Amino acid sequence: MASSAAEEKKNIVIIGGGIIGCTTAYFLTRHPAFSPTKHSITILEATSIASGASGKAGGLLALWAYPSCIVPLSYKLHAELAAEHNGEKRWGYRTLHCGSLSANGKVHTPRVVGDGDMSGNKEEWQKLPKTNAKRKPVVGLPQDLDWFDGDSVTSYSKMGDPTTTAQVHPYEFTTSMADLASEAGAKVILGSVTSIDQADSGVKSVTYTAKDTQESHTLPATDVILSAGPWTSHIFPAAPIDAMRAHSVTIKAEVSPYAIFSEIDLPSNFTGSGNVKRRHGRFVSPEMYARPHGEVYACGEGDTLVPLPKSSDLVECDESRCQDIIDYVGSISTPLREGEVLVKQACYLPSVSHGNGPLIGQTGIKGLLLATGHTCWGIQNSCATGKLMSEFVFDGKAKSANISSLDPRKVL
Repeated sequence: MASSAAEEKKNIVIIGGGIIGCTTAYFLTRHPAFSPTKHSITILEATSIASGASGKAGGLLALWAYPSCIVPLSYKLHAELAAEHNGEKRWGYRTLHCGSLSANGKVHTPRVVGDGDMSGNKEEWQKLPKTNAKRKPVVGLPQDLDWFDGDSVTSYSKMGDPTTTAQVHPYEFTTSMADLASEAGAKVILGSVTSIDQADSGVKSVTYTAKDTQESHTLPATDVILSAGPWTSHIFPAAPIDAMRAHSVTIKAEVSPYAIFSEIDLPSNFTGSGNVKRRHGRFVSPEMYARPHGEVYACGEGDTLVPLPKSSDLVECDESRCQDIIDYVGSISTPLREGEVLVKQACYLPSVSHGNGPLIGQTGIKGLLLATGHTCWGIQNSCATGKLMSEFVFDGKAKSANISSLDPRKVL
């Protein structure tokens, strides 16, 4: 029997066109109570779909992620969506191995390009022979994990396997969710929210400035889902959401399907861009995720040096931090050292100020819901979040998981 909430005419506005907003729109259109004749669904995005972290993340999915109250549901839904919509082809869904690797980084002597090259002073990494003949035995190191230099790796431990670990391409997954939601009746509007308007009975509308015309418009709203990631507190200051900048690169390399969490001991004469010694001493911990179609995603540590800008298109990418990541992974991997750098990028990750995130659910203001603060596990936990938000809207409560620990009212 349909709930009274589902029987009502609804104007649902989702603020934020990242992975949380787009999966929420998708699951709203798939809820049994959804009716295009009674319910409107609008994604209101400031710049473009997947323009923030949702388009620049690693895309790792894992049953060993956190928080445990939503991880199993989300991991299961990811597999189901991939099966239903050909996710393997459409957004690079696949299972893979995952491990933790320790290694000693090495400085590789640059070589000067020969006299026949007009750029005679250019230097590049000296390329090493592609061979594993001199690999020393490392206990537990899989035979097919052959894209790390054998004389660098000191230890390896398994973190996950294809029964517990998978991946997607974040940009492709997010835009696919938006497209599938649109095909089912949702609408995408590009514009920056200026206010969530309230009446005594709760939310009544959302006012925004259109991206193309800079004109102000107001959308009537019975339900507002605030899923603006690190920008959530810009729109709703009561939300305790912090932002951390994260840099990453992608490198062209045909390697075996592993996600690797590393700890690299850099030599004392390692120079890089100059950030290494200031931030770490000698140890650095980049993550490396092999992707289909000959690409490896690599990311480094986060920073809070530059405040969150007004919108995702104004995010500053620090080239030196990207170069650090390239130098780190190249110090232990010949394929990554020799591979073409395809992308250098930065984004901001949202987190709950006092931990214990994300925040998913009601706020105490009728019709206003939060879905934000997912840290680095936003892609992983997007499907569960989207399904749960559809239940809050149409059923009045979360039904698929017990998420009392993530109740926003505990921190607002």
